[in-house]
Amino acid sequence: MALEIEKKKNAPEPLEGKSKGLNIFLWLLTVVIIAATAFGNIYFQDQYSTPIRVVAVVVLLLISLGVAAMTNQGRKALGFFKDSRTELRKIVWPTRPEATQTTFMVVGVTVFVSLILWGLDSIIVRIITFLTDWRF
Repeated sequence: MALEIEKKKNAPEPLEGKSKGLNIFLWLLTVVIIAATAFGNIYFQDQYSTPIRVVAVVVLLLISLGVAAMTNQGRKALGFFKDSRTELRKIVWPTRPEATQTTFMVVGVTVFVSLILWGLDSIIVRIITFLTDWRF
């Protein structure tokens, strides 16, 4: 019983979610903005230059990402990315000499194993050539 209470204490508070209807509306709005972006890029191909259309596409896609981020799934994804960034900061990255030493070790082992495999392949080819050259 005490274990259950501790789990409930440490459990993250659930995010206050939007209603299902609002969620569906936001996803539909996101899809409509993306479709309008694709259609507009093709439709205005002759009227506007490429740099202007690229800027418009980027702005509209950022707006659609903003709308998608307001959905329940979008808020969960943003929380996941924040947690991932926090975990990424906890990583102890190797120093330059450690990375160089590890790289040389990997290259050395790769060359060594490739030479062994080349030798075995040569032996097998010679054995097969010897066996297939026999005439009965």
